[in-house]
Amino acid sequence: MTDDDSESNLTDSQAGDENELPVIQLCGLVEELSYGNAALRIETEMFEKYYNRLEPIDHRHPRLSDIKISSSEFVQLRGKRKPKAQAGTDRVITLTVDQKCELAQKELEDTKEEIRHMRANAERDLQHHEAIIEEAEIRWAEVQRAVRDFEKDILKTISKKKGSILATQKVMKYLEDMNRRRDNMKDKLNLKNVSLKVQRKKMLSQLRQKEEVGDALHEVDFQQLKIENAQFLETIEAKNQELIQLKLASGNTLQILNMYKSRLHQGLEMSISLDKEMVLRNELLEKLERETVQAEEDRAKAEFLNKRLRKQLAEFRAPPVMAYVREKIINAELEKSIKTWERKVEIAEMSLKGYRKAWNRMKTTCEQLQATGPPGK
Repeated sequence: MTDDDSESNLTDSQAGDENELPVIQLCGLVEELSYGNAALRIETEMFEKYYNRLEPIDHRHPRLSDIKISSSEFVQLRGKRKPKAQAGTDRVITLTVDQKCELAQKELEDTKEEIRHMRANAERDLQHHEAIIEEAEIRWAEVQRAVRDFEKDILKTISKKKGSILATQKVMKYLEDMNRRRDNMKDKLNLKNVSLKVQRKKMLSQLRQKEEVGDALHEVDFQQLKIENAQFLETIEAKNQELIQLKLASGNTLQILNMYKSRLHQGLEMSISLDKEMVLRNELLEKLERETVQAEEDRAKAEFLNKRLRKQLAEFRAPPVMAYVREKIINAELEKSIKTWERKVEIAEMSLKGYRKAWNRMKTTCEQLQATGPPGK
């Protein structure tokens, strides 16, 4: 490229002054030139990549990085190219800044596209590996469950019957059941695989139809689609705003609902407490009514008794004193005679007891005499 010629002129002009510059400035100049060469190398590689994408493979020129020459050949080449570069300064054609920006922009877009493809491939590989890990975990869980079932159903039951025909038959039956379950699972998976293949074919056909329809679209259709897309975006924005308003209203409504729910809960608790208090008050009222009825009955009885006693008190007449003295004397004599007769009765009971004892002894003696008498009597 022409930039290499200008670079060679610059290096040649600087090489003539190398003997006149100190070492520190030479080191700084070398470092500066190395940075510039690195930037030019990156720019050249970017231009080559862009040029290689545009030009067919058969007509491509060899890359500068692929050309390998010795240092002596490079010096001879520079010596040969130097007068040509000095003679043809008027024919130097370089890229403008806009062209370089356009190339850099395209290269950036291609790099972003490659990164996007790499990210998509990485995500697809990650999903694939996650699916493999999940399948392995499910398989491992199934194996553990099968081991537990085998230990529970077979090993524990045949541990005491080792070598018997019954244990062998049980193991064979367990294996046949496992094979049958696996066959059923395989049939189900085959059916599911067939259905998924049919769905994949349908989706591929629909995608192909969409692509064909997309190829048949013209610029007017794209403009119409852009307009409709803008309208739909405005509608979506309006609906989103409306959704936000509805969410805010829903949040306020929910807060009010929670407030009323709390009030309702408090009202229900108060109602329950009031119902309990009403029940207690009603029981107390019934008890008071019963006590009131009982008090009324007692009052009526007391009033009746009071009237009768008042009547007796009104009709009572005190006897004369001498009659009272005589009655008192007669009462004392009667009490004395009662005591005398009680004493006589006690004496008579004592004598009766003595007579009864004597009679019982006589009766016993007679019975004994009769029992010991001659049998002829």
